[in-house]
Amino acid sequence: MKYIIVSGGVLSGLGKGITASSIGLLLKSAGYRVTAIKIDPYLNCDAGTMNPYQHGEVYVMNDGGEVDLDLGNYERFLDTDMTRDNNITTGKVYQSVIRKEREGKYLGNTVQIIPHITNEIRENIIHVSRDSGSDVAIVELGGTVGDIESMPFIEALRQLRMGEGAENVIFIHTTLVPIMGVVGEQKTKPTQHSVKELKGLGIQPDVIVARCKEPLNASTQAKISLFCDVPKEAVISAHDLSNVYRVPLLLLEQGITDIIYETLSMEPRTPDIEDWKGFIDSMESADKEVTIALVGKYTDLKDAYISHAKAISHASAALGVVPVLKWIESTDLEEAHDPLKGVDAVIIPGGFGVRGSEGKIKAIQHARENDIPFLGICFGFQLAAIEYARNVMGWEDATSAEFEIESEHIVVDLLPEQIGVTDMGSTMRLGAHDVLVADDTMAHDIYGSTTISERHRHRFEINPEFIEPLQESALTFSGRDTEGIRMELLELSDHPFFMASQFHPEFRSRPLRPAPLYHALVRAARDRR
Repeated sequence: MKYIIVSGGVLSGLGKGITASSIGLLLKSAGYRVTAIKIDPYLNCDAGTMNPYQHGEVYVMNDGGEVDLDLGNYERFLDTDMTRDNNITTGKVYQSVIRKEREGKYLGNTVQIIPHITNEIRENIIHVSRDSGSDVAIVELGGTVGDIESMPFIEALRQLRMGEGAENVIFIHTTLVPIMGVVGEQKTKPTQHSVKELKGLGIQPDVIVARCKEPLNASTQAKISLFCDVPKEAVISAHDLSNVYRVPLLLLEQGITDIIYETLSMEPRTPDIEDWKGFIDSMESADKEVTIALVGKYTDLKDAYISHAKAISHASAALGVVPVLKWIESTDLEEAHDPLKGVDAVIIPGGFGVRGSEGKIKAIQHARENDIPFLGICFGFQLAAIEYARNVMGWEDATSAEFEIESEHIVVDLLPEQIGVTDMGSTMRLGAHDVLVADDTMAHDIYGSTTISERHRHRFEINPEFIEPLQESALTFSGRDTEGIRMELLELSDHPFFMASQFHPEFRSRPLRPAPLYHALVRAARDRR
């Protein structure tokens, strides 16, 4: 097993996840089996209980794991499915160590950060890597070197190289090279200090990936090489690009795979990335725009909806159009429809709580009444049913039990298995579940199958009491669970494109395999022009 450790210094948000994902894509394209692990130093056991403003989108795995959004990058770039074990958090590590201590598995020893916590981290990394059947494991260390939360993980990674051998572990450190002053001088001090911090913790980086607005000049590379004790060819310029999907090409051009092969004594192989280049060419050659409104309540932080944006970009590339995302805060719609003027499609993503829900319902009504292509996801699926009940069925008090409003028409109710649940972490209906798609429906035309598998994350469902009444006119529940009890898809027969899903198709979208519902939405938006 070969391990590629990607760390970051100076500040967060430098693109460690994209760097790790890009390296994974290159190695997989060269014929190596690759897995990826994200280490998050926070004390939460997983990302499931976090507000999106805290840490961005909660990404859901097939096995129901609620994980960091970087796992989404890995799955998209590597085109592979991972598990909750590919995300290691401080909470998980400490929870496991404390459980073992209570079970008496430490033979009366005093349990300490070193060796017990660091051993647990190291064993987790080795276990996940080897169980994946991969040749290479890419391990991204979240946070910034020097953070107190990261210390046990850095020590565990130092021990990993000592235990597995220097020929099996490579450290790649991402840093910032700011450009200062009117003369545009590239400053290396932040990188020098970051590497010094890392070396003080016992780790000498083998490669430095330097983030900069412009390509590193030769003198900057030479200076970083000299002061950080890294070969000049191992100082990689990761400058800003117009398209994030070009990052693998940028790294390949600078020989990062050759450095990895040499350091880890791997057989040199040339990555076959022609399909990836074709995907990029399709994105960059498109010239017809479609404007898609994404109506949410966390739109100030675009990472809260990153998988939706990626799914739209995948579908748009396949259809040869340029997506223009219009981010609309749902609370802005509670007084007027003006923000939706001129859009070609509307998406209502998942979410929770009553705040902003009325604005989303107004957006759904606007899309339905004006024949604008519409896609509702999870909460958007539930609100689509409520909007239809209110404005078509005439049930003015139609609502969701989640809103705790008294009504005779609780169209959306708590799942039976959720009654009495008090713990909030990992207790929703989570992960991949089969969905049965009805024949002679738009959903069947889109998927081309009567059975599909999609990822879920919800506590509420369409109230079975109102399913039949809702279907008395144009609304059809075209997808149900395997027991025929839970509604999974709805569509309107008197609308050009009006679809909603209880599941999250955005989590299964890949650059070369767009999610069918997003592909259909973008196509409908394009054809409307």
